[in-house]
Amino acid sequence: MFIRPDQRSANQLRPIRIVRNFTKHAHGSILVCFGDTQVIVTATVEERVPRHIHILKEENTGWLTAEYSMLPGATNQRTQRERQKVSGRTAEIQRLIGRTLRASVDLTKVGSRTITIDADVIQADGGTRVAAITGGYVALVDCLNKLVADGMLAALPPLNPVAAVSVGLVEGLEILDLNYDEDSTAEVDANVVMNAEGQLIELQLSSERSPLSRAQLNRLVDLADEGIQQLFAEQQSALAQTLSITLPVEAL
Repeated sequence: MFIRPDQRSANQLRPIRIVRNFTKHAHGSILVCFGDTQVIVTATVEERVPRHIHILKEENTGWLTAEYSMLPGATNQRTQRERQKVSGRTAEIQRLIGRTLRASVDLTKVGSRTITIDADVIQADGGTRVAAITGGYVALVDCLNKLVADGMLAALPPLNPVAAVSVGLVEGLEILDLNYDEDSTAEVDANVVMNAEGQLIELQLSSERSPLSRAQLNRLVDLADEGIQQLFAEQQSALAQTLSITLPVEAL
C-alpha cells in the first residue's frame, strides 16, 4: 500500500493558506499556498477591452484574461525566464486560468474593462495551476470590491465561486491534492475545477501509465469534489477577514 511522503491520508489536502492584500498596487492581491506550493496572484484592471469584444459589438461587456509564470528559483533547478515566447505548458495554464475564472463572474456587469489575473509561482511543489485558480478567485473578488468602493461599479457583479484541486492514482491508491513527488510517479493525474453548485468547469486528466475505468474516474471526481468543498470554505474564510494594510513579507 502506498504511503504518502508527508503522511497525509488519501483524502487530505495539504495545509492551505490564503493571504489577501499581499502587495500594494494591484486591485486584488493574494498569496496562496497549497503546502509548499506558493503562488502570488494579482488582479488588475484596464479601461479597455480586446479587439474581439469590439468586433462582437458587445457594449459595456468586460473581459478577463490571465498570465502565468514560474520564477527562476521556484524549483530545485533554475527555470529559464520566458522572455520572447511562452512555452506550450505556460500557454495552456494561462488559458485554463482565464477560462475558469471567466466562468465565475458575469462580465456583462463590469463595463468595458479588462481584468488581468497574473499568477507568479514563487515556489513549486505540484498543483501550481489549481492553486492559481483557487487563489485567483479571491483576488478577483477583492478586485471587483475595489471597483465598487472606488465608484467605478454600482454593485458587485453576480459571482459563482470556483476552486480547483488535483487528484490522482499512485500505486493503485486514489489520492487528493498531489505534491510533486506524487504527481511525478502517478499512474493517472487530473486537475478538476468546479463551481459552488458542484458543476464541473474543467477536467484535465492524463493516464500516464495505465488506463482508467469509468468507475475510477467517477471516484476521482468525487474525491476532487470533497477537496474543493474544503477549498470553498478556505476562500470564504479569507474573504470574511477585514483588510487593513499590506502584510509585510517578514510577518509571514
